[in-house]
Amino acid sequence: MGPPGRSADSAILAIDAGTSGVTALVVTAAGLVVAQGYAQFPQYFPADGHVEHELGEIWAATLAATRTALTAVDLRISAIGIANQRETICFWDRETLGSARRAIVWQDRRTSAICEQLRGAGHASKVTELTGLRLDPYFSATKIAWVRENDEQTWSQVLNGRVAIGTVDSYLTARITRGLHHVTDATNASRTLLYNLTTGTWDPWLCELFGVPINALPQIVSSYGVIGNSDPASFVGLEVPIAGIAGDQQAALVGQAGFTAGAAKCTYGTGSFLLVHTGTKPAISTNGLLTTVALQHPTGGRDFALEGSVFVTGAAVQWLRDGLGIIDSAAEVEALARSVPDAGGVVFVPALTGLGAPDWDPYARGLIIGITRATTGAHLARATLDAIAYEVVDLVRLMRDEGGVNLSSLAVDGGAAANSLLCQLQADALGIPVDRSAQLETTGLGAAFLAGLGTGMWTSTEELISTRRSSGIFTPGEADPRGHERWRAAVKRSTAWATT
Repeated sequence: MGPPGRSADSAILAIDAGTSGVTALVVTAAGLVVAQGYAQFPQYFPADGHVEHELGEIWAATLAATRTALTAVDLRISAIGIANQRETICFWDRETLGSARRAIVWQDRRTSAICEQLRGAGHASKVTELTGLRLDPYFSATKIAWVRENDEQTWSQVLNGRVAIGTVDSYLTARITRGLHHVTDATNASRTLLYNLTTGTWDPWLCELFGVPINALPQIVSSYGVIGNSDPASFVGLEVPIAGIAGDQQAALVGQAGFTAGAAKCTYGTGSFLLVHTGTKPAISTNGLLTTVALQHPTGGRDFALEGSVFVTGAAVQWLRDGLGIIDSAAEVEALARSVPDAGGVVFVPALTGLGAPDWDPYARGLIIGITRATTGAHLARATLDAIAYEVVDLVRLMRDEGGVNLSSLAVDGGAAANSLLCQLQADALGIPVDRSAQLETTGLGAAFLAGLGTGMWTSTEELISTRRSSGIFTPGEADPRGHERWRAAVKRSTAWATT
């Protein structure tokens, strides 16, 4: 007889609500993904630096992806796990669950002036001390402050209790449970600038600083354990427990079986995010890295991580497709980039929504330099892959110099990691092996692992470590000796552009 929650015909449904689409996975007790669904939803760019989502379109994509995954298998779903784009802030009606306004996405830069005002008032050091984060538009609280100052109708409904505030996991949990639960887990809470790393609760001083009423915020829960049941009339006929929630990057660390201090992973999605597990005490960074909750256990104990965040990597490939039209699908970028031996002197800084670590400049903008009459779309494709690799080099060096973490290899996942040329360029640029996970959708896999831990499908994290498989080791070869130097020179030229 197996552990509670495990049977031969049972599986976990994982929902990975990303920045441009929702992926649904069906994961068995062996840790295998046996079915998958995906549905895109649009992003909206109403002004320079503004990025928004329609919550109804996220929900429709969630339902579509889930139906696709469930119709592909005949297994009993025993639990649901949720992973989500972090920092994106949502406002919805508590009764109707309809959207009160568009969500403001993590990439959005509209709150740069709010951050400057708070820095000018001398609050930056205390904010970092309390949260492990930075005063940057990236984080949720600045976006809530913007709505308070600029959307009187929505804010009045927040104040009278009609409208709830939360991250994407909170919104999806509300929709799935037909409004019975307003929650977020500690990993997502730790990305808001409202969460106190020491107490593990919403911080009254931070909430007052940003003007956020605590009663509008979700209850903070552990990353695994039963939270509530899905409502079958609301969610594809399922009545099963939601038993795992984590922000996408922390979920990916779980999906890579990174449960112990020193474990590290880099996910190549819309952006690139390097997380290193630092144990049970937070290590506060002073310049560039972020401190984040890696996992909260049902006992209340927490694990922490240092994170290096890059905002645009896979999104740069999407821009080549949607903005420039030089490729028809993201997968075509590898063949196009391989058609030339190098980037022909072209350097691309994809600061399309500002720069994250190590520069943290919300006013930076994209830059392509080194163009000549001989430059082709293939050179730009190659420069895009070079840029992704160099962005991660910056993170690894920052992790070494500031975090004291020396990586002997780099475990990678995410959609862009399917690009073997990118993985090789990354190994070359870093000078260490790159180990690509056999399951690139480790974010959804991590959500499934959490839900399985929360319902007894797996009884320990050690049981999950054995499920990790590699799909290839890329050993470092010869790298351009001046490549990273040219990259940093180009980054410097891209900074502060939106203030010029």
